[in-house]
Amino acid sequence: MPMAADDIVEAITSALPGAEVEMRDLAGDNDHWAAKVTAPQFAGKSRVQQHKMVYDALGGRMGGELHALQLTTQAPN
Repeated sequence: MPMAADDIVEAITSALPGAEVEMRDLAGDNDHWAAKVTAPQFAGKSRVQQHKMVYDALGGRMGGELHALQLTTQAPN
C-alpha cells in the first residue's frame, strides 16, 4: 500500500520540528511523490546531508511503502 502524503509530512516534521513540507503527486497514483522540505536543521549542511536527514526521518519506508520520492531541500532564508 502506498504511503499517503500526510504520513510523509508527519514523519518528516516529527523528526525535523519546524520543517515546512510541500508535497506533489507526480503520477497521480499516490506512490510517486515530490517533496520540497525547508528546515532550520539544514543550515550549514550539504545537500547530501540534508537529504540523508529526510531519509532518516522516513525510516525504512523508502523503496517499500514509499516507492519514489523526488526530494528538494533547503534551509530557510
